[in-house]
Amino acid sequence: MKDHISLLGISAIGFHGVFPDERRDGQIFSVDLKLFLDLEPASKSDDLVLTVNYASVAAIAVEEIAGEPLDLIEALASRISSRILGDFPLIESIEVTVHKPSAPVGVNFSDISVTIVRSR
Repeated sequence: MKDHISLLGISAIGFHGVFPDERRDGQIFSVDLKLFLDLEPASKSDDLVLTVNYASVAAIAVEEIAGEPLDLIEALASRISSRILGDFPLIESIEVTVHKPSAPVGVNFSDISVTIVRSR
């Protein structure tokens, strides 16, 4: 499937991490989503019900970032993908990248991220 919708840089404060200060203080996480689905029906009809409402998808990502803390961003990416695939049956597969630009790793860096791909 080549058709896709991209949502880049969805951000919120989350409390994910293995260290107590990450759980206490929180930090900004951002998420990039790539939703793979057949966009031909929507492109021909101009009908929202034949595609995915990306505002609703973005809201789910924010809810999960700000939601129940997890140790790993891998787990956060999986939780986001499961929820979106569960709520939007038109999506055939999803690519989720979670960015943790303030991860406490002890060296200078610009970003740390994980990317997962899940399909039905």
